[in-house]
Amino acid sequence: MSLRINDQAPNFTAMTTQGNIDFHQWIGDSWAIMFSHPKDFTPVCTTELGYMAKLKPEFDKRNCKIIGLSIDPVDNHAEWAKDIEETQGSAVNYPIIGDTDLNVAKLYDMFPADETGDASERTAMTNATVRSVFMIAPDKNIKLILTYPMTTGRNFDEVLRVLDSMQLTAAHKVATPVNWKSGEDVIVVSAVSDEDAEKQHPGGVRKIKPYLRYVKQPG
Repeated sequence: MSLRINDQAPNFTAMTTQGNIDFHQWIGDSWAIMFSHPKDFTPVCTTELGYMAKLKPEFDKRNCKIIGLSIDPVDNHAEWAKDIEETQGSAVNYPIIGDTDLNVAKLYDMFPADETGDASERTAMTNATVRSVFMIAPDKNIKLILTYPMTTGRNFDEVLRVLDSMQLTAAHKVATPVNWKSGEDVIVVSAVSDEDAEKQHPGGVRKIKPYLRYVKQPG
């Protein structure tokens, strides 16, 4: 069965570079980003893991944990981390799952459930679909799924932007418009009446259409 937005994130236990984890327990009451990689020592993924290490303080501020995944053993991840620090200037400061039996990739619909083999038998090309980003809320429901081709580096600034939007809209009855960035005006959701919108947003409501109403970002 395919995973969809608001489905419960499948739980699992796995070995990571920071020890064994139970995924749901590891998330706790935080948000979480899990981003996957087809193979260790691949060029695009090397840049991605390094950039996420640089961004980790920003995710920390937002109560969001980061975890990577690669279809290779944890020992390989540790060696790869040395290259990442050398070439990207940032040490990997979050756990990376060793998904050698493909269990997590199957649970998260990156492989068919009947996929066979293990890490030693596979190449980056046979693992090409393991290039997804999952954003998971504290209730353990999936809030975002992004899947990229191997040749295109992921935009983790965009993932951070989406996290800002989701945390804001979870707390207030608003939505964020196209290309929104934190601090910009937001949209009142359709379920809120004009009267209630005026009460909830004393700074004023800018009504473009009955269904399109802008307000200042709530605090």
